[in-house]
Amino acid sequence: MTFTEVADRVWVARYEWFDVNVTLVGGDRGLLVVDTHASAAAAATVVDDVRHLGAGDVVGIVNTHEHFDHTFGNGTVRAAYGGVPIHAHETAAERTVAAGERIKAAYAADPDDPHRDEVLRTQVVPADRTFSSALALDLGDRLVELVHPGRGHTGGDLVVRVPDADVLLAGDLVEESAPPSYGEDSWPMDWPLALDVVLGLTTPGTVVVPGHGAPVDRAFVEDQRNTIGIVAETVRDLAGRGIPVDRALDVGEWPWPREGLADAVRRGYEQLPRSQKRLPLI
Repeated sequence: MTFTEVADRVWVARYEWFDVNVTLVGGDRGLLVVDTHASAAAAATVVDDVRHLGAGDVVGIVNTHEHFDHTFGNGTVRAAYGGVPIHAHETAAERTVAAGERIKAAYAADPDDPHRDEVLRTQVVPADRTFSSALALDLGDRLVELVHPGRGHTGGDLVVRVPDADVLLAGDLVEESAPPSYGEDSWPMDWPLALDVVLGLTTPGTVVVPGHGAPVDRAFVEDQRNTIGIVAETVRDLAGRGIPVDRALDVGEWPWPREGLADAVRRGYEQLPRSQKRLPLI
């Protein structure tokens, strides 16, 4: 895979495994790598692709959240460039190792997965530079903003804003190649509000790079925010009508396939206060 320039000194490489994006943001002081792929071996390919681009050396790494397909390359990229800092939201950094060990256990139990060995060989390296709300990184002639817009795909999501290029890297708060991923660590009732913050950081001309898939525009993010909002309001409605959580997935009308929404429903019910839940209907 090669890096493609989507705006001034912002390059994106879209890797086939997980259809995951790795992004480079360039400045006078060097390159910022945003997300590092899903294994040490996969990240070695990323390092080769960065060097082939010839746009400079890496001076820092950013993880948009803690999931392994965005963080397992941290150690490889950092070692290739002399121990550069790794930035993430404090919640993501705190959870990276535990999240990684859970994934390793899942791969260990699946001997037929072609990526099993490389995942198990990867050392999990969490971020060593953290923040709680917002942080600006100085690349010389360019400031890059890291913003935690609230909980959504995970509790530690961040987005990367490059104001002078009008680019926003959204991580898995936005996905283009598949419906947004609700996992056991997602926050479905908060996610629409987080995307409201994200939209507030964009203009009609902003290039938005999702965690997976092709770059999109603000209109795409607005549509996805509205659909994520439908999921949240459907959960709220079902709970308010006394539909038990174990029946909600079958009873509700959902904008995406039911098989991908089990955690959205369960986590949504858990998030709702008692005042928004009625006793289960018999």
